[in-house]
Parts: sequence; C-alpha cells; structure tokens
Amino acid sequence: MSADVLVDNTLLLKKRVISPRKRMEVMWGFIFVGPVILGILIFMAFPTLYGFYISTFKWVIIGRNPEFLGLGNYIRMFNDFDFLKAVKNTFVYVIGILLFSVPLSLLLANLFNRKMLFGELLKITYYLPVVTMMVGVSMVWRWVLSTEYGILNYFLGIFGMENIPWLNDPKWSMPALIIMSIWKGVGFNMVLFIAGLKNIPSMYYEAADIDGASPFRKFIRITLPLLSPTTLFISLTTMMNSFQIFAQAKILFAGGAEEVSGTGPDNAANTIVVYLYNNAFKWGNAGYAAAQAVFLFIILIIVTSIQMNLQKRWVHYDV
Repeated sequence: MSADVLVDNTLLLKKRVISPRKRMEVMWGFIFVGPVILGILIFMAFPTLYGFYISTFKWVIIGRNPEFLGLGNYIRMFNDFDFLKAVKNTFVYVIGILLFSVPLSLLLANLFNRKMLFGELLKITYYLPVVTMMVGVSMVWRWVLSTEYGILNYFLGIFGMENIPWLNDPKWSMPALIIMSIWKGVGFNMVLFIAGLKNIPSMYYEAADIDGASPFRKFIRITLPLLSPTTLFISLTTMMNSFQIFAQAKILFAGGAEEVSGTGPDNAANTIVVYLYNNAFKWGNAGYAAAQAVFLFIILIIVTSIQMNLQKRWVHYDV
C-alpha cells in the first residue's frame, strides 16, 4: 500500500472520529434545544393530533362515554346553518382586514419613513394599541361604538349623519368588528413595513430622480416590488391571525340578547373560532368542536399554500 493511500485513510479516520469537544458541543446543544422541542411536542403536536382523534367521536365533555362517529361530525358541519354562516362571516372578516389593514399600514409606513415633526411620537401613538390587551381594547370599543352615547356616532353626528347601530344591527356588526381590529393591529404592520422600507437601497430612488420619475411612479416601480417580501409576510400573518379571530367578537358583542355567546345580532359576528368555543365549552360538544378546529386547520393550510404558490409571480427577493 502506497504512502499516499495510507495518508488518505488516516485523514478519513480522523474525519470520522468525533472529538470529545465536538461531542460536548452536541450534548449542550440538545440540552438547550430539548426543552423547546419537548414543549412543542407536548403543547402543540400532541393536542393537534388528539384533536384529529376527538373529531371522529361524539365526545361530550361531561356525563357520557365517547361514541365513535367516523366522519359524522364533518357531515354534520356542512349541514349546520350556524356553522356555514360562521364560515361566511370569517371569510368576510379576513377579506375586510386584508383589503383595508395592509394598505393602511403601508400608507402610514410611507408617511413615517421620512423626517417629520413629532414623527417618532406619532409612531409610538399608532403602536400603542398593539401592546394593549385585547380585552381592554374590546371593552373600550363597546363604548366607542355604542348607539346612544358612543363617541364614533357623536363625531358622525357633527357631519349630520344619524346614529349607526354598530352593535345592534346585523349589517353593521362585521364592519364594527373590522374597524376595531384594524385600529388594534395597524401599528404592528406599520412597523414591519417601515423596516422593509429602510432596507431598500437609496440608489434606486436617486437614479429615478435623475430620470425625472414622479413620486407615484417611484412607489409603483421601486417601492412596491422591493417591498414585496415584507408584504407577503404581513399578508400571511395577518390572514392567519384573522381566521382565528375570537376575543374581539366574544367581548364586543357579549351581553344583551346574545349573553356570553359573542355572536352578535342574528349571529352576524359569529366566527369559526367563536362557534367552536361555544360548542366545546358552553354546550359541551367537544367532538363537534374538534371537527371544526380541523376544518379551520385545513382551510389555513390551503389558503397559505395558494399564497405561497402565487408569490412566485409577484414577490421579488433580489435587490
């Protein structure tokens, strides 16, 4: 055997042998990552799989043994008028949030991305609702949207408009919910857009200025394409959070004829998660509620997959 072959074999053995220091690094890596992985398995993976299991049973929380139904709960869902209305309401809410919240956040980000008087103070003001508890925000907005003494109707009255029954009329319930949610979350998306705007190299705008491009053309040709990865992230997170709307509807419409159901007049603000919660913890139908949770999970997977496939057409990662 030649000397070159012996040298090569020796180097190969050295590569295969893991040094004690390397083993120690791997061990400490597992020690630090282990609790996180264990937490994910216990509090996320197991409940998710168990939810799939429960959804195949007639599972009443108290007083009865589970009865296997197979796809019975899923068949029941698509024959349940209240559930179908909750699905419709949820999609209307998601579309409303995406159509108004994301563009408004982008508009505010462009406004605050330049030097202006009291700019930092205004940024903080817009961001304050984000760090405010949803329960407190919803309680305040119940007063803001009140038909009799709400401040919103007061300002509308200044312009000669009649009081709008935001919380008592089915056709105004969803707009009221969307308005409050936009106010609550627009500051968070604004901050993300500002971060994205600051990452756009200034040389593109300088070249556009030399060519005499208008501010609108620079926004369309430079800002929007280079901001598309941020826009995709914000759209995805906003959409997923909107599909899971719960606290706003539950608290904003609690009381009155609906008591604690939080579904609004004529179920106009009933969403998937609100209906799911009522089935599980108010009426005790855990199996049926689990089937609704699985349905929501599948909807999120489908809509997210569609967005991820479409992003190839409009998202530009190269700067």
